[in-house]
Amino acid sequence: MAQDILFDMETSDPDDALTLCLLATHPAVALRAVTVTPGTLAQVGMVRHLLARAGRSDVPVGARNPAAEKESLSAFHTQWLGPLPPSAPDALAHEVLALVLGRFPEATLLTGAPLQNLRLLLELHPDIKLHRWVAQGGFAGDNVVPPEHRLPKFEGRRTCPTFNFNGDPKGALLALSSDRMGRRELVSKNVTHGLAYDGPFHERMRPYASTTPGLGLIFEAMERYLAQRPEGKLLHDPIAACAAIDPEIITWAEVEMVRQRGEWGAELAQGTHTFISVALDSERFFQTLVGIGAATKNNRGACQG
Repeated sequence: MAQDILFDMETSDPDDALTLCLLATHPAVALRAVTVTPGTLAQVGMVRHLLARAGRSDVPVGARNPAAEKESLSAFHTQWLGPLPPSAPDALAHEVLALVLGRFPEATLLTGAPLQNLRLLLELHPDIKLHRWVAQGGFAGDNVVPPEHRLPKFEGRRTCPTFNFNGDPKGALLALSSDRMGRRELVSKNVTHGLAYDGPFHERMRPYASTTPGLGLIFEAMERYLAQRPEGKLLHDPIAACAAIDPEIITWAEVEMVRQRGEWGAELAQGTHTFISVALDSERFFQTLVGIGAATKNNRGACQG
């Protein structure tokens, strides 16, 4: 049975759009809602365009602030998709999340953006409980990550800035401390900075581009992206999405998150229900990405530590 997932996203980085395409048609996922921050009409228009191309126009779309005027689409989205008509959301993001969680209480919330929408959900809907939250965000340093799994760029660090948590520190602290969360899984930059979608990755994806509409969109987007940036693209949110689908792509450690002078770190702990990534099985990630064995490993290990 497919896993119910709600996806909260932004559009300053192309990897959120890639993740949307992945989730829309992945055989192990039932995408139930998409929420956008800040949620401009241009952003919502882009989200609806991709959902339509994936055959998922049925998915409700929420926005935090549809009246926002700041340009929030990266230049790549326009280069890839061309000019798109703006579109209004179905409702405010927190309202969409609350409504859909009422229908699918066991759903996983995947966040790939600053956490305003999650904060508003917790603040404005006190009866809502989240069975599982998977976030792209956070950092685990040398005190948590074994030497064999440390990336050279983070060697010697215990804390580091992280975009999504620093985009709304109040929301991050609330979500990390809330007793209305069943389990928190943080797919952190100490892991996501270790894998890029580059030329060889693209060639490995080629045979799967026709498997689902979502994978076709990802391949199409990265064909254009790599023509401009052959060094490739880090896969922050797609890795988090695949961890939501199959938690066993990640080695987890139970921790307490800390914030120091605008940086985030983790301390080993017990009983926090908060788990952070310390290593990635890159081969299992790829298999999850393209849907190999999706029927057998759907959400297996979701309650393992």
